[in-house]
Amino acid sequence: MATKSLFNRTPKPYVHPYFGGMVLGIILFLALLLTGNGLGSSGATSRIVTAATDLVAPEHVDTTPYLLKLAGGDKNPFDDWIVPVFFGALIGGFSSGMIFGRVKVETTKGPSISNRTRWLVSFLGGVIFLYGARMARGCTSGQALTGGTTLAAGSWVVMFAIFGGAYALAYFVRKLWN
Repeated sequence: MATKSLFNRTPKPYVHPYFGGMVLGIILFLALLLTGNGLGSSGATSRIVTAATDLVAPEHVDTTPYLLKLAGGDKNPFDDWIVPVFFGALIGGFSSGMIFGRVKVETTKGPSISNRTRWLVSFLGGVIFLYGARMARGCTSGQALTGGTTLAAGSWVVMFAIFGGAYALAYFVRKLWN
């Protein structure tokens, strides 16, 4: 029996991964051709956090070189190509989930941990990964997709480090899913 989604629709099958990869490649090619920019997400997250910081502590933004570059003085942190890409990916992903009956509220975890622990570990992992993405000057989307397709050596090093680090860490967090 198929599980029902949030809107009581039976989920449709996933797109074949080779077809999805081909469509992603075409979108990346068009992004590079039409805008001169690739795909990525961590830069938008940094801009959103900087905008929030600028609302609460503008003097901190104006005295921190990294934040000053994003939103210091009269600069609008949302005035960058990556912000609409970020929100477009969120809206597009949610819309696709709605259309194909995959939107549901659930916490995926192993039976030996609580929902709260799973959410805490997920949040902590996301924060650490975002920090690392900013240190590496790009997330997996920016480094693997854009940097990888342009054959940037640094992007390949970052990707091997991300996947190698995840593989090494998997042993220690496996109980979250067992």
